[in-house]
Amino acid sequence: MPEITVELIKTLRDKTNAGMMDCKAALKEADGDLDAAETVLRKKGVAAADKKASRATSEGAIAARINDDAKTGVLVEVNCETDFVAKNDKFRAFVESILDHIVGSEKTDSLEALLAQPYAGEAETLDLHIKEQVGALGENMALSRFARFDLDGNGVVGQYIHMQGKVGVLIEVKASSPELASNEAFRDLVKDITLHIAAASPICITREEVPQATIDKEREIYADQVKGKPENIIEKILGGKLDKFFSTVCLLEQGFIKDTDQSIADLLKAKGSELGGDITISRFVRYAIGEEL
Repeated sequence: MPEITVELIKTLRDKTNAGMMDCKAALKEADGDLDAAETVLRKKGVAAADKKASRATSEGAIAARINDDAKTGVLVEVNCETDFVAKNDKFRAFVESILDHIVGSEKTDSLEALLAQPYAGEAETLDLHIKEQVGALGENMALSRFARFDLDGNGVVGQYIHMQGKVGVLIEVKASSPELASNEAFRDLVKDITLHIAAASPICITREEVPQATIDKEREIYADQVKGKPENIIEKILGGKLDKFFSTVCLLEQGFIKDTDQSIADLLKAKGSELGGDITISRFVRYAIGEEL
């Protein structure tokens, strides 16, 4: 068997991120064959990932990628077990590799379908790529959710990452003309709105999009608070309370964080008038590490 040198061990470690002792053991098992030893480590990494799969992943990072023409954007939440690993450069590079895959792969809205896609690296699928990194970094990790926006028409897809990856926003904002979409003031407005969403945590764009179950729950709470009052008074109070609720959860009804006397709807109208066109928020997502899915 060829000599297992320190240089050979280091070469394998650089390729796989595995520990020195693991690399040495893999090289011994592979009789000094570097490629075979890498295969040994990959198989062990997948096996280790399966063992770690039940361990909680409450830390991690949210990251985004926007293509050069701002027509396609991706937001991901990748979780791990500890904040220490979440701040690790290798983990951050791993998150970037997932973004690379999503941007360059066939579009899908299904997490299951995404994980089953062929991976451009040596792993057969994206799921196996993730499992191999679990073995390399020593913690359970998972791609918990993702969003991909592909804009059709005039406008931009924008993003904002807050608190070093603890909160992330992806938004699609449409413009009535290509000239408006390319205007720097329009791009600045999109950035301001992503910051607003990160801070204000809206759940939808308009009140029509609020789930009926959520409205019913709020109405039940408010009704309990005004028991005993005349029916006509109760309905008036409930209407007022629901309006206030909508103004806290619906993006267009929220007060803009930089000017709370102006709603986001009024901001869009004013900026559109100033820039000579119509501006419409068509969709957004906001992720926060640790929130209940």
